[in-house]
Amino acid sequence: MAVVYLTRTVRFRAMHRYFRPEWSAEQNERAFGSCAREPGHEHDYSCVVTVRGHPEPDTGMIVDLHLLDRLLREEVTERFDGRHINTAVADFAFGRTIPTGEMLCLHIWNRLAARLPDGCTMHAVRVQESPELWAEYRGEE
Repeated sequence: MAVVYLTRTVRFRAMHRYFRPEWSAEQNERAFGSCAREPGHEHDYSCVVTVRGHPEPDTGMIVDLHLLDRLLREEVTERFDGRHINTAVADFAFGRTIPTGEMLCLHIWNRLAARLPDGCTMHAVRVQESPELWAEYRGEE
């Protein structure tokens, strides 16, 4: 049976700051530029998630779209929208993971992959901060 890919995009607005608390202000500024400045800055993010699988013969779907939408709402939109990522999401608290697009991709991938039904797997996650800047993860090590 053919492998099919299904892609869904969700959007959220969130603030983040690149900052290592163990570094001086000067070190942070050198490493992260203006992204290190308090309180942080906002983006209108797009998160594009692609899953893959074999269409179920009875429904023609690789995953129930209502389920995928619920997972995206719970793991992406509700987690990030309208929030300061560094203070609202424990994994990105100051001194932990810096909320770059790259690390947001990995975070979202891991959370969604753990919740997908059998027969449906992650293929790609793209976190886009602007039309000119995005990060993408495809499960490669």
